[in-house]
Amino acid sequence: MLAAPSVWAQEEAEGEASEEAPAKAPSIYIPLKPAFVVNYGGKGRLRYLRAELSVRVSNISAAGSVRHHMPFIRNNLVLLFSRQKDEDIDTQEGKELLRLAALEEVRSIIELEDEESGVVDLYFNNFVIQK
Repeated sequence: MLAAPSVWAQEEAEGEASEEAPAKAPSIYIPLKPAFVVNYGGKGRLRYLRAELSVRVSNISAAGSVRHHMPFIRNNLVLLFSRQKDEDIDTQEGKELLRLAALEEVRSIIELEDEESGVVDLYFNNFVIQK
């Protein structure tokens, strides 16, 4: 008889834990359309970079902020992409650093303009360079 109360107590504790844990809200993905097409690399032969991006946000408010500030975001990302050099984006590590720099750029814009911190991540949907 002593084992039964501890099983009930355990089941009751598990039920309370699941009730207290908030349901995780689904992520919202916002495509940054149209694709970015920039020339990069400085002097010499023209090189082109084409990137399709999506931003992941955690809530509707952050999604609205990203959509509202899209011209500011696009401007800063065009400038970021056009500053790249071949040696910066030739490697997988370089592309990842560029992705992280773009993410930081989007986060800083949203935090500066709306004091919103819901930007979770940024993804390359497509990334092509022409040398």
